[in-house]
Amino acid sequence: MENNHVVRLRPPRHRVEPRAIGWWTLQASLFALPLPITFGILCLTIAPTRTFFGWATLIALLPGLLYMGVMPVWRYRVHRWETTDDAVYAASGWLWQHWRVVPLSRVQTVDTLRGPLQQLFGLSGVTVTTASASGAVKIKGLDHQVAGDLVERLTRSAQAAPQGAEQDAT
Repeated sequence: MENNHVVRLRPPRHRVEPRAIGWWTLQASLFALPLPITFGILCLTIAPTRTFFGWATLIALLPGLLYMGVMPVWRYRVHRWETTDDAVYAASGWLWQHWRVVPLSRVQTVDTLRGPLQQLFGLSGVTVTTASASGAVKIKGLDHQVAGDLVERLTRSAQAAPQGAEQDAT
């Protein structure tokens, strides 16, 4: 008898927390604004080169503002996650987008990360480490409580799942 079960690829169901947009915008500003601010200060303080530094401020500021306006919203549209009884699904990125599916039988560790900016926004990240050469799956921008619940659920599920590496060895 033929197996007619069709698997359809689809985005993971859950979006990250909307507060992640603010977190990513703040991160972008720390990257994009120091150079135009420096040029702006030089423009205001050094009279003979005001025209040069005025243009330099504008040239450095416009791409930075564009980056700050586009990147966080785009990332929010792309970043998704989901867990099932069998696997962890994650989609991330903005220019280079990554979709990862990790069978629970391959999960080795589950960790959380809360940097200072994430704490400011009440967010956390979850890292699911496997033996894969592709590296860990990272789900960033989760509500702190949701991340804690996810780590607990994944840890229980991974412990209950048959270990693929042990099965492969036998």
